[in-house]
Amino acid sequence: MVNILQMPETISNPAARNVGAPQPQTAQENAIEIKDFDFAYGTNQVLHDVSLSIPERAVTAFIGPSGCGKTTLLRCLNRMNDLVESARILRGSVHIGSIDINDPALDVVELRRRVGMVFQKSNPFPKSIYDNIAYGLRIAGITKRSLLDEAVEKSLRGAALWDEVKDRLNVSGYGLSGGQQQRLCIARALAVEPEFILMDEPCSALDPIATAKVEELIRQLKAKYTIVIVTHNMQQAGRVSDRTAFFYLGRLIEYSDTRKIFSNPAQKQTEDYITGRFG
Repeated sequence: MVNILQMPETISNPAARNVGAPQPQTAQENAIEIKDFDFAYGTNQVLHDVSLSIPERAVTAFIGPSGCGKTTLLRCLNRMNDLVESARILRGSVHIGSIDINDPALDVVELRRRVGMVFQKSNPFPKSIYDNIAYGLRIAGITKRSLLDEAVEKSLRGAALWDEVKDRLNVSGYGLSGGQQQRLCIARALAVEPEFILMDEPCSALDPIATAKVEELIRQLKAKYTIVIVTHNMQQAGRVSDRTAFFYLGRLIEYSDTRKIFSNPAQKQTEDYITGRFG
């Protein structure tokens, strides 16, 4: 079994972790390299010859019209598409550091622990706020209450939610507002100590006030985590991302610093999309 990211002993021994805090990482471990990547669902090819490097501890946004392949690519980064029977890689590779994440010997459960995901619709478990956060840690074998308490608080603080829920940790996660539920899901992802956080339209179902809170959280989290976000909201991409990749019909049209993409795009297709001529 491939040990994803060549974890130190403290990671393989959950009880020895500094629970709730990201482990020290090297630059090599904190980069995603996608090269010559083709991907299909059955006979329908949805990604064509995609190559890009995602920098560490920054926010990278995938933008483009519906059906352009950006969510499919995002799901390829932690092999969520393995759950789709017809999904298949036609060509190319995705590497985290020196690890080919599509190596058949890879521990996919460990990969998804290291590359967390926050979905378009908040999906808290039908459990208390506390148990939502502790769930992944318990699955990993952590049962000591003091460690769980520490992880829950650190994760909720990391998701800027602690002050709002600290007096009602035993209340169902369903009792939170939509924006709070999304931050709860982010806290749940943080609890298992990922290096990477994938976000698929995390604000699409939120009101402007909740959206502003999540965007501020994303800006704070990039100090510790590498974040990739899919968004249809170009203003949001401009506000939160450092790099932006524009996709159209399954192809990467342009990838550059966000300021350049929005102020001086190199490709006319990019300019037409961000100025609203199509999409």
